[in-house]
Amino acid sequence: MASLDTSLLRSPTTSLMSSPLRIFFKDAGRVFKLDELGVEIMSIALPAALALMADPVASLIDTAFIGHIGPTELAAVGVAIAVFNQASKIAIFPVVSVTTSFVAEEDAASKLSSENVEHNEFFSEDSEMKELISHNVAFGHRKRIPSASSALIIGGILGLLQTLFLVLGAKPILNYMGVKNDSPMMTPAFQYLTLRSLGAPAVLLSLAMQGVFRGFKDTKTPLYATVAGDAINIVLDPIFIFFLRLGVSGAAIAHVISQYLIAVILLWRLLRQVDILPPGVKDLQFSRFLKSGFLLLLRVIAATFCVTLAASMAAREGSVPMAAFQICLQIWLASSLLADGLAVAGQAVLASAFARNDHTRAISSASRVLQWGMVLGLVLCVILGTGLQYASRLFTKDTEVLQLIHTGIPFVALTQPINALAFVFDGVNYGASDFAYSAYSMILVAIVSIACLVVLSSSYGFAGIWIALTIYMSLRMFAGFWRIGAGRGPWTFLWSC
Repeated sequence: MASLDTSLLRSPTTSLMSSPLRIFFKDAGRVFKLDELGVEIMSIALPAALALMADPVASLIDTAFIGHIGPTELAAVGVAIAVFNQASKIAIFPVVSVTTSFVAEEDAASKLSSENVEHNEFFSEDSEMKELISHNVAFGHRKRIPSASSALIIGGILGLLQTLFLVLGAKPILNYMGVKNDSPMMTPAFQYLTLRSLGAPAVLLSLAMQGVFRGFKDTKTPLYATVAGDAINIVLDPIFIFFLRLGVSGAAIAHVISQYLIAVILLWRLLRQVDILPPGVKDLQFSRFLKSGFLLLLRVIAATFCVTLAASMAAREGSVPMAAFQICLQIWLASSLLADGLAVAGQAVLASAFARNDHTRAISSASRVLQWGMVLGLVLCVILGTGLQYASRLFTKDTEVLQLIHTGIPFVALTQPINALAFVFDGVNYGASDFAYSAYSMILVAIVSIACLVVLSSSYGFAGIWIALTIYMSLRMFAGFWRIGAGRGPWTFLWSC
């Protein structure tokens, strides 16, 4: 009875700190301290965020140049970009996420095995096993990582399939998106989509290789490659669009050239570090990729369908709402991807920690990236809320488009903390290889969000679309919060730590 009385007298604070919820507050006072963990996360997160922003920034560059051609062309390119991004994410995002976790696990396991061999007297100095493992991790030697080979093969095949799908089905897809054959948006949208689709193999190979580098906790190499590609894109855009008078076709050609440059640079760097030719087909572990990749494929389809449906709803409103939506969406995605850099860092560090069964490291890493995600979201909220009023004129001079952009600015700015936490929760759960929950929870979120999009867009138009997108990101954030905060799945160990 006495023990019962004691438990009843426990304060809410004590109960909170003895539950999995404490992971969100652990060492909160040290959130800005760049200790060993902070430096590791930041060294991965910052380059990853900048690299992840490369493609949205390149799309923003296209948007800025095309916006000066006219609102019809701007709206057309917005629809085409939405289609291309949807196809790319469906094709490669599952591979990238799975590759990051698998490569991090294989690399950590290889290093751990090497350490065990070096300290185990069972192996002689010239032992074949010791030599093999040492060769696999030694500085200056190429590593043998089967997941890297699998990712490249899958990425290349998916890239070719995406090109065929988009080139052959461009018009029906655009019709589905609300661009009818007699619409003035059809010709520029068709030109941009078919030409940019030729770069799909380069895009998907690049993303697959980025997944490999992330698994090695190397996000600087993808950053250097994407910066080089974006620089070429910035130089070629005005030349092709205005000087050679190619219009939207010129923007697509410039983008494709930049993507192939990025792929070549990444492949050159990867070949110096990894032996991409596996000993045999069975070493490629395609079944493992397909199992986890299929779960994430369901998630990505659900996630990107919501954004693509929103773009389709905006296109049905007309060229002016679609032009405004395109500008707001690209800024929304580009700024939110800063948080995805933290997600990449969290995934890489956590995958290594789980591979070593180091729960203490897992808790500290998850706490730090989640706290940084919240801070980043608040900072972005302030910056976008104050800066977009003036920056929107960089994209268009059309007064009607600008008026609608100002309607969307509060949503773009105020959702940043929500978006940041949603992205970081994704990375944390991927690091724990919690792919099944990530997939099924997103399907439920998408069902609710799609219903909200249909109802709110028909009732409130442009503003209704953004209200629905806010609901969508809020539900994504809550799904991630509940999994960890309730201590379910791979996080059950939080109850005993």
